[in-house]
Order: sequence, then C-alpha cells, then structure tokens
Amino acid sequence: MRKVLFSACAIAALAFGAPLAFGGMAKADTVAITNARILTAGPAGEIASGTVVFKDGKIIAIGANIAAPAGAKVIDAHGGVVAPGFFATSSLLGAVEVGSLGNDLQVDSPDIGAAFDVQYGLNPESGLLPVARLGGLTSAVVLPIPAGGRGDGDDEDNNASDYTAGPDHDGPKSHALFAGQGAVINLGSGGDILTKARVAMVAPFGQGGAAVAGGARGAQIVALKQALADVRDYMKNKAAYDRGAYRKLALSRGDLEALIPVVEGRMPIVAVVGRASDIRQVLALAREEHVKVILDGAQEAWMVAPEIAQAGVPVLLNPLDDRPESYEELAATMDNAGRLAAAGVTVALESTGGSARVRETRYGAGNAVSHGMTYDAALAAITINPAKIFGVADRTGSLEPGKDADLVIWTGDPFEPLSQATAVFVHGQAQPMTSRQTELRDRYKTLGGALPSAYSHP
Repeated sequence: MRKVLFSACAIAALAFGAPLAFGGMAKADTVAITNARILTAGPAGEIASGTVVFKDGKIIAIGANIAAPAGAKVIDAHGGVVAPGFFATSSLLGAVEVGSLGNDLQVDSPDIGAAFDVQYGLNPESGLLPVARLGGLTSAVVLPIPAGGRGDGDDEDNNASDYTAGPDHDGPKSHALFAGQGAVINLGSGGDILTKARVAMVAPFGQGGAAVAGGARGAQIVALKQALADVRDYMKNKAAYDRGAYRKLALSRGDLEALIPVVEGRMPIVAVVGRASDIRQVLALAREEHVKVILDGAQEAWMVAPEIAQAGVPVLLNPLDDRPESYEELAATMDNAGRLAAAGVTVALESTGGSARVRETRYGAGNAVSHGMTYDAALAAITINPAKIFGVADRTGSLEPGKDADLVIWTGDPFEPLSQATAVFVHGQAQPMTSRQTELRDRYKTLGGALPSAYSHP
C-alpha cells in the first residue's frame, strides 16, 4: 500500500481533531484547492502536485500547472491528497437506521415486488449520513434487500425461509422473484439526496432464489423466464389486458410495468449470487433473455472470471469475504477482487459493514490492495466503477472538468487508516465535518465546570 508523508499542518490538524473550516463558503463560490496530490480516478490519472478548481458545484479545471483564478477562495492542501468522494455500493444508507427496528428496503406484499422503489423511503436527515461523509463517502448505491438478505451485515434477520412457498402459502410468491428497484443518492447535507432513481432491479439467485420459487434452483430459473415472457406479452397486449380480455398473468400490473425497462435492456438486474455454478446460470439467463445483469456478492466469481469478463458483466463484492458462511461460499477468498480485476472484469467494492460502518469502505479497498488488487483498480472500484455501473459516471465518480465537485481532502493516502478527511465537498458545497458521534465526544470528553443537566443531582 502506498505511503504518504503527512505535512506538519495536516499532522497538527489531526492531532487536535480539527478539520479544515470553510465558514461562509457557498456553492456558487469559485474554489481552488492547491498544492495537492490529486487522485483523479479518471483519464488524467494521478497528479503529483496540482490544483482543482470548481464553481457552481462543477469542476472547471484540474491539472499540475493551473493558477487559482482571481477572486477564488484558495485552500492550500499542504501536500495532502484530493480524491473523488467514495461510493457506498449496495448500501443501506438513507433507508435503514437500526436494522433490528425495521427498514425501508424490503417488502412482503402479494402485489409489490419488482414495482418496489426505494426512492420513496429515503431519509435525508438520517444520522448515519454524516458518519459516512467523515469516511470520505459522497455517494451511495441503495439497493432493496432480496429474499434471504444480502449478507452485508445489517439484514441477518431477513431469512430466505420467510419467503418460501409451503403449507402456509398459496403457492410460490411470484412477486418475491424480484426485490425491487435501487437508487443512487448523494450524501450532501440538507435537501434532496436522490441522484438517480430506478438504476437497477434486484433479484435473488442461488439458495435465495430457490426459496422464493418453491425450494429448487431450477424452478427459479423457469419462474424468471416465465415472468419475463409475461412482461413481453403484456407489452404487446396492454389493451386486451386493460379490458380483462387477456390471460391471467402471475405478476401484478405494477410489477409488469416495472419490468418493462428490464426486458428492453434499459435496466440491469442485480443478481444476488454466490456460487460459481449459479453465476454461470445467471450469465446464461442474460444471454438467452437478452437482459443486462450485474453480479452481487459473487464470492466464487474468481472461479469463472474469464466467462464473466467475456460477457462484459460487472461484479459488486465485499472485499473481506473470505470464509464459507454457507455452501454457496466454499471458495470465498480475499483474492476475489484482485483476480477479477486482473481478468478484465469491472469490479465495484461494496460497503463492508452495513449502514453503521459504511465509513470503513476505504479500509476494504486497502485490504483488496493487500490481497492482489492494484491500487488504481481499488480506487476505481469505489469511485468511477460504481458510477459507470449505475449510470451516473457523467456526473460523478472521478475528478474531471464538467463533473460534480464531489471530492475529499485527506491528510494522506485515503487507504491508510491513520489518514483523515479534513474537508468533504458534495456538489461543490462544503459539508459539516461533524456527526452525532463527534458531538457526543466533544460534549463529554471534558466535564470541567458546569455539568450538563443530566448530571445534576438534587
């Protein structure tokens, strides 16, 4: 892992817990960050010492020999690092506060599966967003939780058995073939956090998919094919369907409408899958049905890396998955990300600790580097790759002129645990460098003088 020397200013700021302050800075201001090592995650690569200039929320210039424009607010990075804001991929941010107290990422309704849309349950005031920002995150991909969960640390109670057809169910729950539609959000404070809605349709495969189809993997593939065929028939016969003059379809009208972009190839399916043989089935389904897919989880993906690369299918994975927690993950290894990237697969690293620990995304990237992934590939896997995979690379994910000024100033290499974010910008707006946790720390770390009212005794 790369080593970066801290500047004296940065060390002093870190020692006293003092982030850089930008009071009064408005989005419309012209801002120039100078004397920075810049990790662009874009075509320019790494700039050893340069300047980033942004105005009205957009980057307008970046390079090694750029002077700060007249009248610009200048921030001297003192040799620190400027990097794109990171992505929390497959995260629960904005939709789950405490998993055991419920979430807005999962439904169990006979009429709503594919039609479920996470955008309507987002909470911009979530106390977890500031915590994530302090970890250098400025965007998140929020995906519904399918039957059986996603194994991301916050959905252990979402068991596949809860969705299995059996004596207490009137046949398979067809709606549970699809968990719903995800969204990309920004983590800026105040206002609308939605960046792009309906970016993907989530579906469980392997053991989770088998559960919703009656208990067998083969049944799920057949059920999916029938569901997609029903959508195509519905598209051709909407008038007859509206008159009640068409055959009964397994999915509700809402689900049928939601799946039209999938069969038209405009919306990918995020296939939650682990086992290598199941991954091959997903790739075959995509070829036969002419749909786009994204592999999620994919603990055994390294075993079929050439096939995934040839199909041009991206992979979302947890870089810390290294133990077989089920028979679907017997070949799990922390080399997974590095092997896939080396094979030419587009990899995005998922947040490694649920919504409460999503700030550890950068640690996961550092671990991927220590297990064979190149530094540049790991940086891309938490910046530009998720932006490309979910259709927002024209706006964010790298530092390039014309893109949103979503960036972070670090005291050192962001993959090094001791490095700290000293400033975070979302759409060019400086973000508060505090969270509920830091406020509690500051309130109680020194109890000299008058105590808070809770400490008063009659």
